[in-house]
Amino acid sequence: MTTLNLGILAHVDAGKTSLTERLLHAAGVIEEIGRVDDGNTQTDSLALERQRGITIKSAVVSFAIDDITVNLIDTPGHPDFIAEVERVLSVLDGAVLVVSAVEGVQAQTRVLMRTLRRLRIPTLVFVNKIDRVGARHDELLRDLAEKLTAATVPMGSVRELGTRGAEFTPYGATDPAFSATGPLAERLAEHDDALLAAYVGEAAAPVSYDRLRRELAAQTGRALTHPVFFGSAMSGAGVTELISGIRDLLPATAGDERGPVSGTVFKVERGTAGEKIAYVRMFSGALRVRDRLPVGADAEGKVTAISVFEDGSAVRRACVGAGRIGKLWGLGGVRIGDVIGDPDAAGAAARHHFSPPTLATVVVPRDAAEKGALHAALTQLAEQDPLINLRQDEIRREISVSLYGEVQKEVIQATLADEYGVDVTFRETTTICVERVAGTGGAAEIMGKEPNPFLATVGLRVEPAPPGSGVDFRLEVELGSMPYAFMKAIEDTVRATLHEGLYGWAIPDCVVVLTHSGYAPRQSHAHATFDKSMSSTGADFRLLTPLVLMEALKRAGTIVCEPMNHFRLDVPSDTFGAVLPALARLRAVPHTPSARGASYVVEGEIPAAETHALEQLLPTLTSGEGVLESAFAHHRPVQDPPPTRSRTDHDPLNRKEYLLSVVRRVSAGAAGAAR
Repeated sequence: MTTLNLGILAHVDAGKTSLTERLLHAAGVIEEIGRVDDGNTQTDSLALERQRGITIKSAVVSFAIDDITVNLIDTPGHPDFIAEVERVLSVLDGAVLVVSAVEGVQAQTRVLMRTLRRLRIPTLVFVNKIDRVGARHDELLRDLAEKLTAATVPMGSVRELGTRGAEFTPYGATDPAFSATGPLAERLAEHDDALLAAYVGEAAAPVSYDRLRRELAAQTGRALTHPVFFGSAMSGAGVTELISGIRDLLPATAGDERGPVSGTVFKVERGTAGEKIAYVRMFSGALRVRDRLPVGADAEGKVTAISVFEDGSAVRRACVGAGRIGKLWGLGGVRIGDVIGDPDAAGAAARHHFSPPTLATVVVPRDAAEKGALHAALTQLAEQDPLINLRQDEIRREISVSLYGEVQKEVIQATLADEYGVDVTFRETTTICVERVAGTGGAAEIMGKEPNPFLATVGLRVEPAPPGSGVDFRLEVELGSMPYAFMKAIEDTVRATLHEGLYGWAIPDCVVVLTHSGYAPRQSHAHATFDKSMSSTGADFRLLTPLVLMEALKRAGTIVCEPMNHFRLDVPSDTFGAVLPALARLRAVPHTPSARGASYVVEGEIPAAETHALEQLLPTLTSGEGVLESAFAHHRPVQDPPPTRSRTDHDPLNRKEYLLSVVRRVSAGAAGAAR
């Protein structure tokens, strides 16, 4: 039996969860179709999802189409939860992109389709809500071609559009659209020379309908063509035809269960007893209960239980094989993105496909005594969503998280209250900046020379690096000049210290060179045990390295850069004059606008910090008809005085003073212990 891991993706409220219910009902998995508004759908199982009527976490449910097991993954549609979608994309064999026949192509629709095409994930388009007043067909097909991709193929026609009796009729062998000279043949001929010859009349015989269908399946499987189905998840119109398309056009896989064990963890949750449960897509081999296996870079775990998805539920099994999705128990150290077993067979599953969060906020418990409980709760939430990037400011003892938007903040607040019993408030949401190294700077502290209180010598030089290159740690000293553990302590501390630069923002890209090193070998008094007051330890290097690195950064200088979003605005022509001044006030840099019928389209860049303000202004400026799309583009140096995460604690001089105070405190404690 083959398996198809299928994602359902859409802009919020396009109807993907309702479509999931209809597919499960058609497959016989459920007897009654749940409604999002009633809070009784199969995949929106969280209490918060049922209350709000939106999908927050991805959910897996299984059904069968003939001899194919379909693992259907319902994903969030709201852009604040795009991280959930990102993790799912890594494990998909195919996708259905849901578009509303009324609202049409929306901002998130474009983002999703661009990503699906970039990753070459075979995708069908389902145009939902054809029974709603205002539903469109021909105009919407033009929008799909213009705004998503020209490589779309309508698979049928619609009758009684916009009424309760709306129906979808699939094209067959006798329909001109699927003839040897019709639009389907023309589209497929772009990627097949034999079809092209037949289409232009140079072949000996016309192409048959069966040949066109085979080529359509082949090109859909290679993500070259995207079949478009119309229907209604509420009435069931067009769903049977969509199911046939899923069966015939998307590539199911058998998988090699005899190959090396390899899979990717795309979701982590906690069970009723607090235990970790990992969702894994197996790419190769078979995983069995009691197997011990490498998890991530340098960890190992033992599988204590396995469930696989079958006929609408997760069923306990002794193993999970290639191509399947399973739930694993027993891997206590597992994290989202971890590779199970052989990393080569799993491919590039852990890559980021969407922009990282650009907003941050400080989370404050209403009861100060609950700080520990808050940190523990957020730690568990970070297991499920690592991109919230939980961090604790050691200076101010505050906890902060990264965000995609305000709705995500509301969900975090409700989750902490409902599931963990911790009531919290949030500080004002701020934009996440980064620091770029401006020049080259070096510093060194030599063992035995004032004011260095440690039994360690560390010299570092920092240099700029291109955006996206990461932190490159290099050696200008001999690798064997001191124990490897000390070298590793320096490198690890360098990477940790760079999470907060001179102004408190992370330095994601730079070169750090170790220029000086030295240590005191293990020594002891005569006829006595090892005396750490005479010998270097890892703590010496971990405490000294931040001081040296911050001094080197001070000499090199850093530039604070703010995130910039690329935006695309579609506004009525008669409102364009009011929109341009608003863009200027928000520090946007628009490009040359273009006229599209009765509207203007303008693209450009805008600071991420101003994007929300533009979203709020747009309905008023355009009488509710303006459409805004935005996505992270790059970081740009801040023109005004550099913003800091705290005007005192993260001032370059004050930060060094703080580090020195830590050093003095730790040194005093070590001296007292020695006495």
